[in-house]
Amino acid sequence: MLASENFPTHHFKESIFKPYSTSGDDLASVTPLTAAAALVASTSSPADSSSAVAFETASKMLTTTNSNNNNNNTTSAKDDLSSFVASHPAAEFEGFIRACVDEIIKLAVFQGTNRSSKVVEWHEPAELRQLFDFQLREKGESQDKLRELLRETIRFSVKTGHPYFINQLYSGVDPYALVGQWLTDALNPSVYTYEVAPLFTLMEEQVLAEMRRIVGFPNGGQGDGIFCPGGSIANGYAISCARYRHSPESKKNGLFNAKPLIIFTSEDAHYSVEKLAMFMGFGSEHVRKIATNEVGKMRLSDLEEQVKQCLENDWQPLMVSATAGTTVLGAFDDLAGISDVCKKYNMWMHVDAAWGGGALMSKKYRHLLSGIERADSVTWNPHKLLAASQQCSTFLTRHQQVLAQCHSTNATYLFQKDKFYDTSFDTGDKHIQCGRRADVFKFWFMWKAKGTQGLEAHVEKVFRMAEFFTAKVRERPGFELVLESPECTNISFWYVPPGLREMERNREFYDRLHKVAPKVKEGMIKKGSMMITYQPLRQLPNFFRLVLQNSCLEESDMVYFLDEIESLAQNL
Repeated sequence: MLASENFPTHHFKESIFKPYSTSGDDLASVTPLTAAAALVASTSSPADSSSAVAFETASKMLTTTNSNNNNNNTTSAKDDLSSFVASHPAAEFEGFIRACVDEIIKLAVFQGTNRSSKVVEWHEPAELRQLFDFQLREKGESQDKLRELLRETIRFSVKTGHPYFINQLYSGVDPYALVGQWLTDALNPSVYTYEVAPLFTLMEEQVLAEMRRIVGFPNGGQGDGIFCPGGSIANGYAISCARYRHSPESKKNGLFNAKPLIIFTSEDAHYSVEKLAMFMGFGSEHVRKIATNEVGKMRLSDLEEQVKQCLENDWQPLMVSATAGTTVLGAFDDLAGISDVCKKYNMWMHVDAAWGGGALMSKKYRHLLSGIERADSVTWNPHKLLAASQQCSTFLTRHQQVLAQCHSTNATYLFQKDKFYDTSFDTGDKHIQCGRRADVFKFWFMWKAKGTQGLEAHVEKVFRMAEFFTAKVRERPGFELVLESPECTNISFWYVPPGLREMERNREFYDRLHKVAPKVKEGMIKKGSMMITYQPLRQLPNFFRLVLQNSCLEESDMVYFLDEIESLAQNL
């Protein structure tokens, strides 16, 4: 039996709710104009000319609205679209919805993540345009056609949940996070006021408080935070809060005629620090890139030297954005040392732990982020190392009021102060967004399912696989590590094909080695056997970067990756 067959049918010919009435005064029968007049009369004096203007304006608006509504209600039947389908899950759609969900579960969730399946079925853009029906038409498609399009969409998409998708800082399909994301899509909430998202508002408060406690902020995690659409935006919040703390007047006056504010970050930091600084009007020239050492950590000596240069130029050092787990090498900056520099020069300290923050869940590996508890703010993305579904990103700060002080505009159409409940739970005014997804639920749901111990076990499993892979690279002919001892679960390495191994390590050798990774990547993509990324770094030629956060991977998978790369590169 379909679920829709169990529900009573109501055709809304009359309201299922009785009109409100007390003592014979039926408010439901009061016309809008009368209600408006009563409101104005009750809140103004006869001598108040502005009230008279407000009454007249309200009367005109309501009269116009009623006229428009009456006109709309008299639309002739011939203007109705026979193909119109309401955006509502009526009973006749249940079979279609179930069939589509079954297809998704079968083809995307299980078949698409099976090791025997391809990671991707590759086609060039021109070919893919011929294979897939992208065209939008005047008339809608049949449900059979839509189901076919659903299957084709899965077929031609990259299976990022596949164990052999090790290409980016996200992967896997966590079953609890998946169900959580499906539920929030069904409920379609927007988390900005308590009245429209009561449960998710309280859930965010709970999860963010626990994350701040794990970071180590004082008084058991005191502070504030938000879920935001990606780590880049979280880093932007840090810049915004730092600016407000230093120059509260900038909220009103902007940066005009102000002393230049300087942001410091590692040369290996995520590009979002520079992008958001540009977006917010600082300019890329006011983002100073600090040199890194041989293992990718920010050099404290260069940081302090550049701070001093800014002071000599009468520029204002604003903040340092440290990194806990850089994108390429997985390096963790010296957070305690950076904190000392920030304290000395009165700068905001932000830690971009979007990637490496998950290590905080592990007692064995949280030492990598020692000093993070001294930060003013932290970016931490559960959709990365903890493998929650995208997107799931947080901005955390030890300062309780700075988000609201920095971003609030008190829009009266949303954040009315005379609501019947405690409006301190209307958290939306501290965000730069208006509409905002309930990204908290998928993370909360998987955390509830696994417990903190389960998340810790997940983190330690992927670190263990990274350590195993590193050991295999060291002992295997032709493979060379970029870093001898990687700190995180991204391992960078070269593969030197047999034809290059006897060459002298000169310019010609490195030019040829630079071409190996792109050709191997092309081969694996067209074969569909795996996906791993590559990149150069400063003077270094292209190298592979294995990224692990899928805890289903085993030692045999690590060997498979090496075997496949070696096989694809044999003739290069």
